[in-house]
Amino acid sequence: MTRPYNILFLCTGNSARSILGEALATTLSHGRFIGYSAGSQPKLFVHPIALKLAREMGYPLELLRSKTWDEFGRQDAPHMDFIITVCDSAAGEECPYWPGHPTTAHWGFMDPAAVDGSEHDMWDAFRKVEMGLRNRIELLIDLPVEKLDHLQIKEELHSIHHRFN
Repeated sequence: MTRPYNILFLCTGNSARSILGEALATTLSHGRFIGYSAGSQPKLFVHPIALKLAREMGYPLELLRSKTWDEFGRQDAPHMDFIITVCDSAAGEECPYWPGHPTTAHWGFMDPAAVDGSEHDMWDAFRKVEMGLRNRIELLIDLPVEKLDHLQIKEELHSIHHRFN
């Protein structure tokens, strides 16, 4: 294997969905992918349920923080191979310039942090997002990325999402 692939999950608030994507990509891939996350308007905190789920995955909690996507457009930022938006509002926003022309896709999920209900309802919403991301990331991990060109990878990323919709 060559270097790991870097994958950035984007959301507006960077407190739940993108955080779960970061933790799942890193833990499920066993070093093949390194997950990152950011938001266009970060909430400046990670949702407590997202933290508990990341802990269950074995992801180092000290790596999790709500941050702006501007960090990943800087010259000294890690080079991204993939950028995936996980909320509809982030997908529609004007994104920063991403050095290296990473492959992009949109895997939209409802915001589990916006659920207005019991603690059980909130946990259920977070688990649904976690499973949706897990299913998609596992398919991404199985792709022979090193054998595909940029357009084929983009098509595969879109296909992966639509298998579950």
